[in-house]
Amino acid sequence: MAYKSLAQFVAALEAEGELKRVKEFVDPRLQITEIADRYIKNEGPALLFENTGTGFPLLINALGSEKRMCMALGVDKLDTIAEDIEALFKTLTSPKQSLADKVMMLPQLGKIASWMPKTISGKGACQQVIMEEPDITKIPVMTCWPSDGGPFITLPVINTLDPENGIRNVGMYRMQVFGPTLTGMHWHKHKVSAGHFKKYQEMGKKMPVAVVLGGDPVYTYAATAPLPPNVDEYMLAGFLRKKKVELVKCITLTKERFGYDIHVPADADFVIEGYVDPADELIWEGPFGDHTGYYSLADWYPKFHITCITHRKDAIYPSTIVGIPPQEDAWIGKATERIFIAPIKMTMLPEMVDMELPIEGVFHNLTIARIEKEFAGHGQKVMNAMWGAGQMMFNKMLVVTSGDTDIHHYGNVARLLSKHVDPIQDIYLSQGPADVLDHSCSKFAFGGKMFLDATEKVEEEIAEEAQFVLPSTITVHTESIQQQFPEIHGINTALLQQDISVLFVAVKKDRKQHIRQLHQELILQEGIDKVKFIVYVDHTVPAEDVASCVWHFANNIDPKRDVFLTPHNEHGVSQVGIDGSRKSLKWDNFKRPWPNIIVMDDTTIETVDAQWERWNLGPFIPSPSHRYKGQAWKGGAVAEEA
Repeated sequence: MAYKSLAQFVAALEAEGELKRVKEFVDPRLQITEIADRYIKNEGPALLFENTGTGFPLLINALGSEKRMCMALGVDKLDTIAEDIEALFKTLTSPKQSLADKVMMLPQLGKIASWMPKTISGKGACQQVIMEEPDITKIPVMTCWPSDGGPFITLPVINTLDPENGIRNVGMYRMQVFGPTLTGMHWHKHKVSAGHFKKYQEMGKKMPVAVVLGGDPVYTYAATAPLPPNVDEYMLAGFLRKKKVELVKCITLTKERFGYDIHVPADADFVIEGYVDPADELIWEGPFGDHTGYYSLADWYPKFHITCITHRKDAIYPSTIVGIPPQEDAWIGKATERIFIAPIKMTMLPEMVDMELPIEGVFHNLTIARIEKEFAGHGQKVMNAMWGAGQMMFNKMLVVTSGDTDIHHYGNVARLLSKHVDPIQDIYLSQGPADVLDHSCSKFAFGGKMFLDATEKVEEEIAEEAQFVLPSTITVHTESIQQQFPEIHGINTALLQQDISVLFVAVKKDRKQHIRQLHQELILQEGIDKVKFIVYVDHTVPAEDVASCVWHFANNIDPKRDVFLTPHNEHGVSQVGIDGSRKSLKWDNFKRPWPNIIVMDDTTIETVDAQWERWNLGPFIPSPSHRYKGQAWKGGAVAEEA
């Protein structure tokens, strides 16, 4: 369905018992984050903070569950959208044998026309109030985490135009607030808006930018969707809401001033108009507690100059936090996973059956796919296609399975890896573009990739010397191993009893090449010599906490550098060591700064604890940061050198 405003979506959430109102004043600096983090990690409702110290309430966690994500997109289940896309595609591409067949297509063509964005005359609801003097500090922009560089707008729907052809792009990039009319514009080098900016630079022209906040929540989703560069995100929004997006002309971003009129959704809550001047010096932006669970560190980015701010009379400011998963953005990622499996199947990989983006993999780090396997090397064919497709180029670890196993059950996937992956045969290491936020790459935005072929093998893919050792029959003598290797602070052998051939080993590094050398010694130990996967994490990470271990190693490896493959041993077992520890200049000759993990400061935690009952927040929820404080390193956003 289409929502006329964010307030209408809030009303729908409240009617479904999916909203909690907080009437007392809560500070947007850190305090709202701490409360939201507690609710999000405990599957709590959306939160509407009605007293923010400004004239505007703040909505957070609005998309933080499957039900709320489905409500935002107007479906009962996310898979419905993929089914609709597939059905439409088949209708439009099926052979038309007769005039009657062609006539029957007309309703579908009419539907498509009804989804196309439409420009309307006059002003929209988003322009009911025009600030006499634009001042972004009058909006309750949150400072999310203790080492953040300042307050950040976290759900901006950013509208730009290609100056050569006027084609619109809608994306989402954080914006640090520096003053009443100045923010940063954090678009990454691989993003379409950054490409637009480069063209304006070459032309020596100022770049108009319109930032939309609120309105129909489908705009938020559409801005994050991995669409091809020339596909209008507002067309996707129209398809999702089954109603075209009505656009109005911005007040200061006009053809007379910039060469094009910029248009924005008429039903938005806020519109922030402005420009980026290529002639400006860049601004030092960040740090920012990011969706990886680590801080993304400060760097130079363009300045955004605000020329006008308009809003609805009943405007609600939408916000979100990101950090150690799970967070609200996990459900935005889940929507993408379910929606875009249909285009992948129809245009690139018809053998694709299912796909999963685990929360601990923070979108780009880990992808699991299930295919209908037909021939030897089929998994590798899928690997090549996926790593060459749009934003999948940022994927760091790809697992491909076959058969009928439910890949959304991670224990099942782990057992498939144990059974079907012969590491020396079935793990492929490569390198290529990396996400800008990937801190583990030795070189900025360029690093290693790992493919694990967990498909059922045919004869041509099996090494003659390979043998399978049932993991539950393996015994690892942890006490004697830890006595022999005192740097090992913990060994998790529990997965072996679940027939998962994985060990997690927590190590305190104290010399160069420590993990690599330790691995070569450990794989000679009785019991460990039969285990396929040995994953190393820092001593600060509890080895028994599997979710934390997976999150850390997925973030901390550059596969080309940190994955050690060894051939089949006397037991017919090949093995892989994965160094998921923090990298440093001292021990690893790692020359980039290493970010810290994100935890809340003690003062804020104590304040929220003390005010919980007075703020009427319901049954007490302890801070999630308590679980992770011991895993953080000394220092602020940048971890101190080991």
